[in-house]
Amino acid sequence: MAFVQFTRVSLAFGDRDILKEVGLNLAAGSRAALAGINGSGKSTLMKVIAGKLAPDSGERAVQKGCRVSYLPQSGIVHRGSTLREEAETAYSGIIALLEEIEAIGRTLETAKADDSRTVALLEEHHRLQEAVENSGYYSRDQSIAMVLSGLGFSPEDLDRQTEEFSGGWQMRIALAKVLLEKADILLLDEPTNYLDIEARSWLELWLKNFTGGYLLVSHDRYFLDVTVNEVYELFQGRLKRYVGNYSAYEQVRQTELDSLLKRYAAQQEEIAKAEDLIRRFRYKATKAAMVQERIKKLEKMERIEIPESLKKISIAFPRPPHSGRIAMTLEGIGKSYGDRPILSGLGLTLESGEKLVVVGRNGAGKTTLLRILAGSDSKFSGSVQYGAGIQPGYFSQDAAETMTGSQQVVEYLEREAPTELIPRVRDMLGAFLFRGDDVYKPISVLSGGEKSRLALLRMLLKPMNLLILDEPTNHLDLQSKDILLDTLKKYSGTIIFVSHDRAFMEALSTKTLELSARGAEQPAAARLFYGDYGYYLDRIEREAVGGFAGDSAGGSVGSSNTVGITVDRSIDNSNTAVSTEPLPLGELEVESAHESLPKTMLIKAGSAALPLGAAAHREMSKLRQALTRRLEREEGEILKHLGELEAEKSALEAELGRPDVYSNGEKARAVKARLDGVTAELEGKGREWEAKAAELEKASAG
Repeated sequence: MAFVQFTRVSLAFGDRDILKEVGLNLAAGSRAALAGINGSGKSTLMKVIAGKLAPDSGERAVQKGCRVSYLPQSGIVHRGSTLREEAETAYSGIIALLEEIEAIGRTLETAKADDSRTVALLEEHHRLQEAVENSGYYSRDQSIAMVLSGLGFSPEDLDRQTEEFSGGWQMRIALAKVLLEKADILLLDEPTNYLDIEARSWLELWLKNFTGGYLLVSHDRYFLDVTVNEVYELFQGRLKRYVGNYSAYEQVRQTELDSLLKRYAAQQEEIAKAEDLIRRFRYKATKAAMVQERIKKLEKMERIEIPESLKKISIAFPRPPHSGRIAMTLEGIGKSYGDRPILSGLGLTLESGEKLVVVGRNGAGKTTLLRILAGSDSKFSGSVQYGAGIQPGYFSQDAAETMTGSQQVVEYLEREAPTELIPRVRDMLGAFLFRGDDVYKPISVLSGGEKSRLALLRMLLKPMNLLILDEPTNHLDLQSKDILLDTLKKYSGTIIFVSHDRAFMEALSTKTLELSARGAEQPAAARLFYGDYGYYLDRIEREAVGGFAGDSAGGSVGSSNTVGITVDRSIDNSNTAVSTEPLPLGELEVESAHESLPKTMLIKAGSAALPLGAAAHREMSKLRQALTRRLEREEGEILKHLGELEAEKSALEAELGRPDVYSNGEKARAVKARLDGVTAELEGKGREWEAKAAELEKASAG
């Protein structure tokens, strides 16, 4: 069995120990992840295992003939060949075997049959031929096509020059070559960094069917959960093995960390008491012996160290401004690049507080749509209308590229942050992986990933009620993703986002918009699903096996491309079971969740359009319209009062900051009392508005 084994391996950079007597065993069938905080040395350990970096001490044993393939995080660029030619270089080792076979064949032509050396050559010839046959060399064209297709390349890409591909696609080429090498042990450092959902799903399946062993580093929790059954954690130079998938490791590790933190707190308390005693009695002759005993005890104490990244970080961003019930309305959105249509006839209404994930294959138009919604792309047809009081913010990877200058990271963010958040800037930077001296780096020297994290953090510091986020989790580790996810889940504003992290998508989304690319000549078809990303996947899976029969809430949002049931938009919401999929002629029951309206109505199938029954439609519309008008009027009055209170609060805060007020105790107390009263009234009125908005949403939902 092929294996790679480490025993007591150590490595230091200067005075910092990266690896301390590490032990590790990888063999055929190994399904392992390498975990650890950012900067703990995971990539360094990968390089040592791959033989790219020599350790200071210890033993590295690799079984004879065991082939190890290594994929680094980034930095690979291919030039001077087509994609097909570059993929074929994965078989360069096999070509060497073929040359060796040919050389042995020539020797055998003149060898004597009864010579012992001839027998050995025949055995070696046979062994090499078996190796070539088992390598898949003779079916390499099919393997290359399959792997490249799985990773998102099109058939037309095969004859493109490799230098035409961007950085992310360059890493996909590198990953394809590693997979095609059919090594015994794979070392993959962040293989999912540049993959979309479809390519990640394909890689998951490929790894499940892989007969060799592998060690993965990834910040995608779902990907790790479905691909590994053991986790090695690198923590303060030590390597420890945990049995189970990544979620199981996290549960066990959290228990251990809780215990470690408790012991750390107890030790810090003990140290503080000892140091206090030493300070108090250091110069008293009668206590000299006791003081010396405490000093020696502190010197011998093995200190428990807690890295900054393990300390609990909870960050709160500015509260979103109040807005109306409707966050955004799209009508007839269309977009083309030259002769290639991307979007056509897209219509959508998004209510405040919803969290919409946009999904679809590469080229379906996800980023294009987000740019249109954010106002970064004005060359489109149709209209985008923001609701009352909407203040949008947009994050994309492109936004980071414009950041430059000699200003330090911490100075830059303190300048951008609202006054009340300046004391928390260091914690926020730590949550986004700017730790220690990183906060003093000039912006001009930051890497692309660092600029991306800083741009995201800068945007979140602004008080906005509509966030448009294109790949916000790129360049974040798992802890930072969890912090961001927790913050966004608590966020009361509206979010529209694109992500390739399945766990993040499932946890954050409340609705799913699918863009399905139809080919070069047709725009993407759009469907809206009234459920999170997990619901969407389940729905798609049932459709694929023919198990869906109109039992869930999905709807077409592009009228120009819609064929099937057309349902009144006033009842098309998360509390109804409706579909715009083409269905057989028959009946579809629509359930209403609002107590003021009829519980069920029957929709009769006739042709492409299915109108509601006339009597039920009139009754429902009358009830809903009356209720909705009253609630909208009441909501408007509350929003007006909220605006007045916020203006009064701002005026009082400004007054409290005047020297003639804060220097006069009586005046300051009077203004402070008024400010406290307005703040309390504002909070109460805010709760009243939230309740009224929920009531209005329920009424409109029917």
